Formats: sequence, C-alpha cells, structure tokens
Amino acid sequence: MDKDSADYTVSVDQISKIEWVQLLLEFDDATIYQTWSYGDVRWGQENLSHIVIKQKDEIIAAAQLRIIKIPVLKAGIAYLPWGPMWRRKGQQVNINVFQKIISTLKEEYAVKQGLLLRIHPNVIEEYGETIVPILNKVGFQKKINIKPYRTLMLDLSQTMPGIRKSLDQKWRNQLNRAEKNNLKIIEGNSDALYQIFLDLQEEMHDRKKYIAGVDYNEFRDIQKDLPEQLKMIVLICEYEGKALTATIGSLLGNTGIYLLGATGNEGMKMKGAYLLQWRLIEMMKESGYKYYDLGGIDPDDNPGVYHFKSGISLREACHIGQFEISQSISSRLIVEGIEGLRNLWLKFNRYWHNKTIT
Repeated sequence: MDKDSADYTVSVDQISKIEWVQLLLEFDDATIYQTWSYGDVRWGQENLSHIVIKQKDEIIAAAQLRIIKIPVLKAGIAYLPWGPMWRRKGQQVNINVFQKIISTLKEEYAVKQGLLLRIHPNVIEEYGETIVPILNKVGFQKKINIKPYRTLMLDLSQTMPGIRKSLDQKWRNQLNRAEKNNLKIIEGNSDALYQIFLDLQEEMHDRKKYIAGVDYNEFRDIQKDLPEQLKMIVLICEYEGKALTATIGSLLGNTGIYLLGATGNEGMKMKGAYLLQWRLIEMMKESGYKYYDLGGIDPDDNPGVYHFKSGISLREACHIGQFEISQSISSRLIVEGIEGLRNLWLKFNRYWHNKTIT
C-alpha cells in the first residue's frame, strides 16, 4: 500500500474477493455491476483490477475495472462500469471524495499504466452540474456518440398506499385483475428458479423474435457465483402449478434494479408481470431501499416495455454518460480501431437478423 498523501492511502489489487463483498455493502452507490462475480464471469478474474482509497483507517472510495492490455505495445483500456463507488452508507455526500477517486483513477490507469481509461459513473444528470466539471477539470472528455443509460425511477420514500395511488390508473387496474386471479408467487435466489426464468424467456423469444440485449446464461453464472447477501432475487408467478411469469431484480446499495423479466405463452392473460413488479416494490420498501430503478428504457425501439414501466413511474432519470481520458496515443488508436470493427460487425449482425425474420 502506497502513501498518496498525509491522510490518504491507495491500494491497487490488494483486496480479496471476500473483503470486496463486505466493501460493497458499505456503499449507497454499489450495484451488481461492481460485484466481483459480475466482473469475473463477464471478463475473467485475470482481467480485473480493484482500487481502494482509505482516509486514515476508513475506506472512502473504491472501483472495479476491466483491464485489456496488448503486452508488446504496452497499450490497452481500463473500463469502469457504474462506478466508482464513493457514497458511503449513513454519511453525507462529500464531493471531495469523488474528486479524489477520479484523480487517483487517472494517475493509476491513464498515467502510470498508459491505458485509455473509460468510466461510466453511476450518477444521474440531476447531479451533473456538480460532477461533470470535476471530470472535465481532471481531463476526462464525454463520449458524445454513446447513448447514456436512460431509465425510470420510483421514489420509495412514500408509503405503500401512496405508491399504489401514484401508479397509472390503467396499470393499477391490471394489478387489481392480477390479484384476483388466484396466482401464487415463489421467491428466492436458487438456480432452479433461474432455470424457470430461462424456460419462460425462451418461450417469449420464440413469440417475439427479438435480439436479446444481455446474455441470460451469463447472468445465470453470475448468480451462481454471487455470495448469498448479494444474489439477485428471482420471483416466479404460478397458476395451478404452471409457471407463467418471472421477474429478476438486484437489491444492492440504496437502489433496487429491475434486471430481467419473461412471460410465457400461457401468462399473457393472467397479468402476473404486474403482480411480480408490485411484490418486488414491496420487498424493496420493506428492506429500506430509497429508489427503484426500472432497468432502462428505449421508448422508440422498445415502446411496449416502456409503456409497461411508465405505468409504475414517469420520473425519468439519465446517467451523465461515458467519459474517457488517455495520455497514450497508441492506446487510443488501438481501442478506437478495434471498436470500429466491432461496431461494423454488430450492424451487419442486426441487418442479417432483420432480413432473416422478415
């Protein structure tokens, strides 16, 4: 552990997986995307880096990054999704902590390691006037061609009757119908429940013929690897022993996130998705969460999902976007070149998919 100043110490790749789990539980802005399991399954443990800042004996900020290096050229990228974490539970927000971790990230990964450093802060635009100037001052530039994460947020500070009253009238009517359908909810975090979700998702995919935005089996592996206190919650709606609908959420930090959902062919008329969403809201409220992130929206390309989510809340929130910094020309040129080829492949793949199903 190297001295960073009189009061601060910085450690890089000196923390264990078990210690990282406990660390996550101490931050309001922790999410599943900063869990060790998410990074390990998605990118491989050998490609992860963990940086921790302490002020005296207290951890005040931390981040998990994905590292890709080209050894011969000493170039590559350090990518930080939904981070860094800097808002500790039970403490007032201290903007100086954000400034400290951002400067430290730059020094370690952009200057010392010569990588292109790219970050996607878990910060919504409402606080952008404070956060973005700090990023710009350090030297980060916003990637204007990248769409920021856009979602709907439900404020859980209301009472449950108040939340129910705030629901869109048509959405509330569907919930009322679901509650009269004699449906059963099963909740847990087992692999068996996740398999039920996968079966329902396959039925839904065959029905809708969409391109999945995530790898569902990858999330299954993440769920298996997550420790008990960080596992995703899986909710299954049944009717007479038949699984109809599944909803999966992540409860971490001070915000619950809706991650995955699926409705089977026999579940369309029973309105189980409404019942599961309401149960997930109840669970978050009971556990003291402050907000419910409805998991991203795209009104233009996915109007059906947007219509469903907007019945729960119309409060739109958008992350401040993606920022990057590089002091290595080779790292920047290599990353931009590889990503250009990848984007061309993705466009071709979408074109071929659309041509095949029409």
